[in-house]
Order: sequence, then structure tokens, then C-alpha cells
Amino acid sequence: MDLKKKKLGCLHAHYSNIEYIEKALSSYEIELIHFVDPALMHRVTLDKTFSDTNAQNKVKEQIEWIAESNVDAILITCTNYIAILQVEQLSISVPIIKIDEPYFEYICNLQQPQTILFTNPATVEGTMERLNQYAYNHQKSLDIEINVISNTFDLIMRGQKEEYNREISKVLNKCMEEGKFISVAQLSMVDAAKEVEYKTSSPIINPLDTLISSVVNQLKL
Repeated sequence: MDLKKKKLGCLHAHYSNIEYIEKALSSYEIELIHFVDPALMHRVTLDKTFSDTNAQNKVKEQIEWIAESNVDAILITCTNYIAILQVEQLSISVPIIKIDEPYFEYICNLQQPQTILFTNPATVEGTMERLNQYAYNHQKSLDIEINVISNTFDLIMRGQKEEYNREISKVLNKCMEEGKFISVAQLSMVDAAKEVEYKTSSPIINPLDTLISSVVNQLKL
């Protein structure tokens, strides 16, 4: 193994996110180490006895465990994990890369009306709260409409990726007709967005493209 390779620890809430990160960084000299825990989001969403403090402690434990794996940085690909994370509680020196921050930076620099699409209703509140806080901290004003594509997220959770992408594509094509800047907020939506973007030659912002340039810059790849 090339000892010069940087190591990036990746924390995911679902196995499907691994493929996106592997593919996007395949041309760089970097070793990716993946950690996946779908159970946390399941408990946060469905278990009423599982408190915010329980969730924060679990994410803290996961991040500190990854930091002990001799990685150069930690990437968090789940926006809900990011919203739960209390950085000030961590006792690590490893840099943390949050998938949504480069995405926020990009859309905050757009002056036109925008539509942000989600498939997972559970991620909307945390993502928008962080986006609005980011915009406030950077003195940016936003004109954003939120569109949650109903009854689709279960498809990807069941491994029905083709059906999932098809449903997203239908809504994206309809949104294109309205002439707004469009973005998809979740990593699982990237393939459908890229397919529609290719067919229509109209840009669709996604968190993967904005993330890769940030990872490359931070790790000096």
C-alpha cells in the first residue's frame, strides 16, 4: 500500500452512500474507510424513548472511534448526523468534513429563487435549520422553496434504486419547467439529478459535486 495516500474515514447512515463517495474520489490518491450505522437514524425517527442526548452521545462515540483509526480527516455524509453532532463535545484533533457545508456555500451565493428537493422528510428540518444558520452567519439572504418528494425514500431503503431514481426524475423534470435554480439535498438523489441534468443540459446542484472540491482542497490531494 502507498504510504503517501491520505486516509478519509467516512460515516454514513446508509450503505448506498458508499458508492457515491468511492466513485467521486476514484481518481485521487486516497484510501477510503467506511463506517455505516443505519440504526441510529431509525431510532431517532421512530423510537420516542431515544432522546436527543442519547443521539448526541452515539454520534460522539462514532466520531471518536473513527478518529482512532489513523485517518487524516472524517467525512460525515448524513445531514441528520451533522445536525445531531455537538462538535464542542469532541476531544479529537482530526478535521471533520461535513457534506452539507460546501453545498450551503454554493447555494447561498446564488441570488435567484431556488427549489431544494428532498425525499426523506426526516432530514428537512435539520438541513434547513443548518442552511439558514449558515446564511445568517455569512450575511446571505435566501429565496428558497422546499419540495419533499413523497413516498419515495422507502424505495432506496429497500434497495429499489431504479424505481427511486425514476420518481425523482419525474419531479425534477417538472421543476425544470418553472425556471428556478434546482438542487437536491441528499446524496441518494445525485444519480437521478445527474441523469436529468445530462438529458436537459440544465444544471442541477447536488451536494456531491460541491463536496469533492472541498475534500481535495482540505486534504491537498
